[in-house]
Amino acid sequence: MAGTALAPGKVRVKTSAMRGHRSRLALVNAVPVTVFLLVLFVYPIIGVLSLSLKGDSGAFTLHWYADALSGVNLSVLLSTLRISAETAVLSLLVGFVLAHAIARMRPAFAALAMLIVVVPHFISALVRTYGWIIMLGEHGLINTLLISLHVPGAPFSLLYNETGVVIGTTSVMLPYTVLVLQGVMRGVDGRLLAAAAGFGASRFTIFRRIYLPLVAPGIGTAGLLSFILCLGYYITPALMGGGKQTVVAALIDQQVMQQDQWNSAAAFGVILLLLTFAGLGGLGLAKLRHKKAAARRSSS
Repeated sequence: MAGTALAPGKVRVKTSAMRGHRSRLALVNAVPVTVFLLVLFVYPIIGVLSLSLKGDSGAFTLHWYADALSGVNLSVLLSTLRISAETAVLSLLVGFVLAHAIARMRPAFAALAMLIVVVPHFISALVRTYGWIIMLGEHGLINTLLISLHVPGAPFSLLYNETGVVIGTTSVMLPYTVLVLQGVMRGVDGRLLAAAAGFGASRFTIFRRIYLPLVAPGIGTAGLLSFILCLGYYITPALMGGGKQTVVAALIDQQVMQQDQWNSAAAFGVILLLLTFAGLGGLGLAKLRHKKAAARRSSS
């Protein structure tokens, strides 16, 4: 057996050859995925960008961007950003409580709770939206309950305004938030919390100084995910907002289907894409700063 052993130099050469073969094989396997992304993602984006920079005569122009960032169009864009931010915050508040409760359950009960949270998401968004319209109507379940409890001011106007849109979009984004947060919370080492409690730290101090920093990356990811998805959401805002509460997605639909303004719609699409990239970049910088701060704390 000793006589058949390979010399160290030959072993290194053989290992390098195997690594080179694996690298070439990986490149070959990546070609179909790369072509798929170029054809179905990069090329359409380039087409939309080109369309947004063309005038009626085909010449280069920034008119559509100036039009999108002024007047009524700017108001719609700011309203969309506000609704997306409100949805993200509300989804985080509700999702944090749900995810924290699920993370503290036994695995069997936690799986059942996650099933209850996720399964409604597989129902058609159109069906869920009409369900909310029935519940939030003037004579719907919620207002009927508030009237029976003699709440001052009931029944409330919960439909065809910003309140109704935020309620509907939050219900759509909530499963994403819970999934992200629950996964992060499951990874928190309970021994750290027990050790802090053993040294006399209060529950609020443990939550603020230990638990919250550990789950902060998940909070940022879940909030940004809800915000980005809500930026381009169409069905729920269109149905629950009515004609009084227009968002960018509904405005794009109106420009394409009714006004035949493809250039203006393309400009709005590029603006939403830039906002998405800006959000992702901000999240990346925040995570980088969090890692550097954690490294400084551990070194000190």
